[in-house]
Amino acid sequence: MLKITRAGNGEVVIKLSGRMDSENIGELETLVRKEADGRRIVLDLKDLTLVDQDAVSFLKRCEADDITLKNCPAYIREWIRRERKTRGRKK
Repeated sequence: MLKITRAGNGEVVIKLSGRMDSENIGELETLVRKEADGRRIVLDLKDLTLVDQDAVSFLKRCEADDITLKNCPAYIREWIRRERKTRGRKK
């Protein structure tokens, strides 16, 4: 289960806790779209414990859209890095 908490003060910080999977992506995309109104968006991943492939793809897209991934666990960072490398070779 994913818990989403939001804080804003000039920038919007969305804290994600628990497990993130394909079921959560739509809700997060909607939230990010609503909050993007010219403000910097930060996803705090400190308490994220488990992700699936869809979640990693979403997080990779977020970074490509200039959304900051704060406190990104090493295993997620490595997975994003590998996916970028793999996707780059397929082109």
